[in-house]
Amino acid sequence: MTKRDRLDGLLADRDLESVWFARPNSFAWLTGGNNVVDREGDIGVAGVGYDGDGFRVVTDSIEAARLREEELPDHIPVAEYEWYESSLAEAVADRATTPAAADFDVPGFESVDASPLRQPLTDEDVDAYRELGAETAAAVEAICRELDPTDTEREIASAVRGALSARGIETPVALVGGSERAQRYRHYTPTEAELGDYAHVSVTAERHGLHASCTRTVAFDAPDWLAERHRAAAIVETTALAATQQIAAFDGRAKDVFEAIRAAYEHVGYAGEWKHHHQGGAAGYAGREWIATPTTDDEIVLPMAYAWNPTVQGAKSEDTVLIAKDGMEILTETGNWPAESVMAFDYEGALPRPTVLEL
Repeated sequence: MTKRDRLDGLLADRDLESVWFARPNSFAWLTGGNNVVDREGDIGVAGVGYDGDGFRVVTDSIEAARLREEELPDHIPVAEYEWYESSLAEAVADRATTPAAADFDVPGFESVDASPLRQPLTDEDVDAYRELGAETAAAVEAICRELDPTDTEREIASAVRGALSARGIETPVALVGGSERAQRYRHYTPTEAELGDYAHVSVTAERHGLHASCTRTVAFDAPDWLAERHRAAAIVETTALAATQQIAAFDGRAKDVFEAIRAAYEHVGYAGEWKHHHQGGAAGYAGREWIATPTTDDEIVLPMAYAWNPTVQGAKSEDTVLIAKDGMEILTETGNWPAESVMAFDYEGALPRPTVLEL
């Protein structure tokens, strides 16, 4: 099903004449372009609308020329309004065929949640995802191979952001945890602390709306327990991936995968560790389209990217994996990082998972 097919279905199901999107992830999903100027805002500087015949973009007079020339394909027309006379919401309301819905606040419009429309991934999405995943992993792993125990967390986070930016990739999340803080916190936001005995580098990277997440662990003087806990986390992650694929065949839900995750934690001897950090979920045009909990009722759809990120105190395993009915493809993989085959618990399947790199 194409993206237009999904939008046609939405218009028909809700008896709408048009639907509009100004949140950056959905704008990128439909146009391939970027409508972000101020990253602190939830809404971009342009909205894209669909009315059954085609797409069109509305933006202000400051942004129109740049969007036409640099961000949008030629077949999408751009209507502009004077920045000092109106707002994006007002300009969309003036130009839209109604009744209409939008993913941002437009007077008189219904609301729409774009996340279900963005699932599953299209063939075009998958091709772009492969490039993003490979480049993200390559950048992160290159930085990781040069780490020193006296480096600070902030220095490494800055290096990772720079390496990704040079590839045209944004970094919404860049976490670096040295040995002390990685054991205390699951979200190790970078500080001036030195890395010490080992370090985790975790990123969520974004380009053209798609998001890829991965974690790599480097050790200089590894604690005795690190390899065992890392493998335990990898078994939970592999179980989550195998369960995702197999549960999808039975119209399963996110909560069903979560039960597999909880059982895997118990199997590896760390029952209850799931309570200390979210376990991840579906990825795509958001870092996570949804996050699994014991009650999450989102449907498991394929083909789709999934980024499960289990942790065992001081250890973490995470990659972004494309799951289809007939196989899995690790998107954030280079083939140049040490790995070992890990079997899922209670589900058929094994995957190569990154191990701790000893420097």
